[in-house]
Amino acid sequence: MSASSNRLFSLQDIIGFAILAAVIFILLPLALDTFRLNLFGKYLTYAFVAVGLVLCWGAGGILSLGQGVFFGLGGYCMAMFLKLEASTPENTAIQSTPGIPDFMDWNQLTALPWWWEPFNNLAFALFAVVAVPVIFAFIIGVAMFRRRVGGVYFAIITQAFAAILTILIIGQQGFTGGVNGITDLRTLNGWDIRTDEAKELLYFVNGILLFACLFIAQFVRKSKLGRLLIAMRDQEDRVRFSGYDVASFKIFIFCLGAAFAGIGGAMFTLQVGFMSPTLVGIVPSIEMVIFCAVGGRLSIIGAVYGALLVNWAKTSLSETFPELWLLGLGGLFIAVVMLFPNGLAGVYAEHVAPRIARLFSKTSTTEAKQSKQSPAE
Repeated sequence: MSASSNRLFSLQDIIGFAILAAVIFILLPLALDTFRLNLFGKYLTYAFVAVGLVLCWGAGGILSLGQGVFFGLGGYCMAMFLKLEASTPENTAIQSTPGIPDFMDWNQLTALPWWWEPFNNLAFALFAVVAVPVIFAFIIGVAMFRRRVGGVYFAIITQAFAAILTILIIGQQGFTGGVNGITDLRTLNGWDIRTDEAKELLYFVNGILLFACLFIAQFVRKSKLGRLLIAMRDQEDRVRFSGYDVASFKIFIFCLGAAFAGIGGAMFTLQVGFMSPTLVGIVPSIEMVIFCAVGGRLSIIGAVYGALLVNWAKTSLSETFPELWLLGLGGLFIAVVMLFPNGLAGVYAEHVAPRIARLFSKTSTTEAKQSKQSPAE
């Protein structure tokens, strides 16, 4: 293995990160109004999940069709804090039981459930945004990977978890808001998140957190753990026979993907102002895999572009062709997968990156020739 491949950032990586940063922090804010910028902020929250899927699926060969579960758990943890903050006795004076969320009052609850109490504290809510999805992923990971459940069986089981959690949330309407979800979220620690200024600031916070996750993912990919994940994906038995605890590595990377998804879910709640069971189930979980596949399941930067492109296409097609947008979106996915099996990242690696490399090579060669021809001073 060459020394350059062990570096945290190669030249291509630096170019890729710089272009993505320019798109997120300069191009989009300058080109879009607040409404559209908030929409792209929502798309970026899905990119957290897609980056986690690159680590799990692309590097580790663990295809999870239930990432919506972790996205939803992170989002619900944040929504619970925001809902309690909006449910002061003054704001809920018309209820039969003031001081509790409105959906609890509608379902004839007369006291706040004990497990809602800790979410009165912002620090606990921020901790729970990451901890709850990770704990849930750890339980699933230990139960599945210790028993060597993998491949299509693991994908189906994670899909089943997504369906179960959706049914549970909808069924427990008095505790979760049911099919409506948790709505009417107003402030974060007294700061109104509904204003244009707040939405613009949250967009940039979202972008910074996404880059933090990208750097963590890049570190994992370039570390020994990343190389082991690829080895496990290609030859799991050989890695196991070499003495490595394959299950522990899988559990770790699955939990890391869940942590990314939880952060994305929390940012979704802050930017959109609600959390719903429709974002937890099977369909959104499959859509998240599509984001990763379109962007390129081997590229963390490609996954971000995949999330942006697919969601932008989804919004544009639904606005222009409200009855045909699902067919258009399906066609886009099929075309990309058939024509570009490695997604957008594969197109960049095969057609754009070589041209950039040749351009830098020509420039350095020309500069070297000019320095040789120039008289010594």
